[in-house]
Amino acid sequence: MRARAAGMPRAVRVPRVLSIAGTDPSGGAGIQADLKSIAAMGGYGMAVVTALVAQNTRGVRAVHAPPAEFLRAQLDAVGDDVEIDAVKIGMLHSEPLVAVVDDWLARRGGDLVVLDPVMVATSGDRLLDHAAEAAIRALCMRVDLVTPNLPELAVLADEPVAGTWPDALAQALRFARSSGATVLVKGGHLGGDECPDAIVTPEGVAGEVSRPRIASTNTHGTGCSLSAAMATLGAAGRGWSDALARATDWLAGAIAAGAALAVGGGNGPVDHLHEIRPQLVPPAPPVSWTTQAWADVAPLRAAVDACSFVDGLRTGELDESVFAWYLRQDALYLSEYARVLARASALAPRSDEQVFWAEAAATAVAVESELHRARVGADAAAPAPATLAYTDHLHAATARGSYGEVVAALLPCFWLYADLGERFVLASHAGHPYRDWLSTYADPAFAASNRSAVEIAERAASEASASERERMSVAFARSMRHELAFFEAPVAAVSAATWPNEEMCGA
Repeated sequence: MRARAAGMPRAVRVPRVLSIAGTDPSGGAGIQADLKSIAAMGGYGMAVVTALVAQNTRGVRAVHAPPAEFLRAQLDAVGDDVEIDAVKIGMLHSEPLVAVVDDWLARRGGDLVVLDPVMVATSGDRLLDHAAEAAIRALCMRVDLVTPNLPELAVLADEPVAGTWPDALAQALRFARSSGATVLVKGGHLGGDECPDAIVTPEGVAGEVSRPRIASTNTHGTGCSLSAAMATLGAAGRGWSDALARATDWLAGAIAAGAALAVGGGNGPVDHLHEIRPQLVPPAPPVSWTTQAWADVAPLRAAVDACSFVDGLRTGELDESVFAWYLRQDALYLSEYARVLARASALAPRSDEQVFWAEAAATAVAVESELHRARVGADAAAPAPATLAYTDHLHAATARGSYGEVVAALLPCFWLYADLGERFVLASHAGHPYRDWLSTYADPAFAASNRSAVEIAERAASEASASERERMSVAFARSMRHELAFFEAPVAAVSAATWPNEEMCGA
């Protein structure tokens, strides 16, 4: 006689579910799938091994079944210590193993038992001999729920495989009446766009669900997973029809999410934990605006490093006349740059930011008068096209009145130079002709100013609208392109002899 009436499971807070099944080292089926399914349904899973199976997503390679005595030892070890709320039975490799499980269940009594009769391979081949098949049929009389696929239902009923859904329901009803077990009929082997499933008791169809068929090859272990989920939900107090709706809804999502696991080259597994995976693996924190902006201009930064002017600064081999041309243009640039810094101070929403930009403006003027004039004197020069283009870009940013856009446009003149100074001063030496220039941008005070500018830009981005952040990104990238052009101009100008020589400066 069976343990309890079908559809009347016992409710517990955390279902303790024992899986009795074979293994799958690739993790998608067997005990491994059962334990994941039990956990996904809120239960505590345990496992007794009936067979060690060498398989993966492509197929089974070998099966090793431990002696029946060892199976009994495993069952007794768990049963003597743990209160079991439900038992899910999967692969039982031979008649002696079926007999051990049948006898163990009979001695215990009162267990809620779900049987997934693993009898027919996906290829259609029978997996058990006639003696084992007969033993499985007898075992069905002791369990609460049987979950065969259609070929397995045909073996249990000793009839041809049902070709239609009405035929499958009728076949399940005949077997339910002969065995006394409730049958979960699965229509996945049928064609069509829908996948029906139903609970059939000796009294008839108790519940039916149908879902659109999912186009996926991630179906490895679906039978194991569904039966383990049903056992867990039954132990939690759900009736079989309610459990079927919940379990099939979960399994459909698991199949759909399975491809993202990228496991194996054959029929991949389902994602048993798809409902809770976002909690297990929280999304990466959003990348800060400054980090993304700096990363986005990596090709421009690489081009700056590679240009002959900057490389010559690093090695000290840059021609003095080229550097002098650069300094004269830089002095013109800094004069306009200081005006934009002052405009940033006027737009800044906080007093500390207002002070920062005002002090930066004063420093820009000081650098112009000290560093530049010390090398090239007070000779004047006309602004080159690259200089005008850069300063026009900065003034255009201020004209739009967006504080974040102005800050983003100003930032490369801090960040790029701090980066170059920090890296290049290490390569310089006491006799390096441009060590004073490199040291200015490697100075700890300038590094601190750069960090402040980056922090202010990040704060401005966090408070800006999406459209303003986009304009900030555009302004930052454009300034970086102007920096590259500004570094490329001196060599081109001197090489083409398009600038006045030292004697003609200011003429």
